[in-house]
Amino acid sequence: MDEGFRLREATTEDVDTLTGVHTRTRTRTAYYTAGGIPDQELAAPDAWVERRGAWARVLATSTRTTLCAEDSDGSVVGLLTVGPPHHEELGSATHYELYQIGVLPHAWGHGVGGALHREFVVRAAAVGCAEGVLECWASNTRAQRFYARHGWRPDGARRPGPMDSDYVRLRLKVDSRRPSGSW
Repeated sequence: MDEGFRLREATTEDVDTLTGVHTRTRTRTAYYTAGGIPDQELAAPDAWVERRGAWARVLATSTRTTLCAEDSDGSVVGLLTVGPPHHEELGSATHYELYQIGVLPHAWGHGVGGALHREFVVRAAAVGCAEGVLECWASNTRAQRFYARHGWRPDGARRPGPMDSDYVRLRLKVDSRRPSGSW
């Protein structure tokens, strides 16, 4: 990550901050608008309340970890959420799930996303997992390109998603000797 950024564990006090970052990240907007959900629907107050509730639940669980990426003035510009896989056929002893990386647009190109990804790989290796797993909306080609650059590959699993676009599952071989991971 560029100088001036640091990663820290999120706390329950970060719920509004994380909700705001999640709402403002273009990756989220690109994620949904690529499938046809209008911006005004994403910005609706009830959508905010729903996202805030989801973040409160994530921060209250002991099975998931959320990190904040802060710039030099302490503003949160990115987030990472990781934990055990929610796929029944994948064991938590061998698989670690990347639930979300989000970076504010003004921080794109400054290494924030890459640093968050590296932290995922480090944490997966630290808990002894040999493989990372994530789901990505098929319509979110920007995220798919990001993950492909970091070695993630589709494993063929799909499940129905919103707007008639499936979620595709990606996997990454985790090698504790290589912090970027490899397939």
